[in-house]
Amino acid sequence: MLILLPPSETKHPDGSGPPLDVAALRLTSLEPQRRAALDALVALSADEENAARVLKLSPRQRGEVAVNAALWSAPTMPAMDRYTGVLFDALDAATLDSGAREWLADHVLIHSAPFGPVGAGDGLPSYRLGAGVRLPGLASMKAHWARETTKAIAEANADFILDLRSEAYVALGPVPSEVPSAFVRVVTRTEGGQVRALNHFNKHAKGAFVRALAQSGAHIGSATELLDWASRNGFELSRAEREWQLVTA
Repeated sequence: MLILLPPSETKHPDGSGPPLDVAALRLTSLEPQRRAALDALVALSADEENAARVLKLSPRQRGEVAVNAALWSAPTMPAMDRYTGVLFDALDAATLDSGAREWLADHVLIHSAPFGPVGAGDGLPSYRLGAGVRLPGLASMKAHWARETTKAIAEANADFILDLRSEAYVALGPVPSEVPSAFVRVVTRTEGGQVRALNHFNKHAKGAFVRALAQSGAHIGSATELLDWASRNGFELSRAEREWQLVTA
């Protein structure tokens, strides 16, 4: 099984790993798209005013331009540790034991705008770029990434894919139709027994779900096996007509 996670806008700064090695990232066929996106982002950073406009940065966020300018030389840290925010705070990879972290590195891809999907253990520098930004000299993010990312996901030969990304990142690389997969939406049950979609708290539920999978070291190769695992571990996960639902209190 492969799990696809969205990134987070907020990140831990700095790092202790060596500079970015694009060739070492998971889904190696995406190296040309990664280099093109990173070069465009670094080039944009040469003009702080224009970069701030394109990236929609507030005056307090202007320092992010210098962060992007240093992408090729900045220190790295594992992607699972780089991101902060609700989902990654719930995942809390830094507090997992080595076995659970290895499970994340093997089974989780985190999908970002400048790198595409990368392994949870891949070393990333800090950066600022969202899925909706159009970089000068580059096609739209969807046009730049979608076709090649879908192809790369297919080449990963996963038995089953659990897609926990936001819709914005799904658009940058849909799961191939021939690969068994489930797109999951987090919902809550009302007093009347109906379910409604969550916004902010859906991220926490996704992070907690993946953390539990990592801690269990689960070996899952199908939808049936995932549903069985969820039932045995206290999660209400169900198939719906067009997507799966993870029910949280």
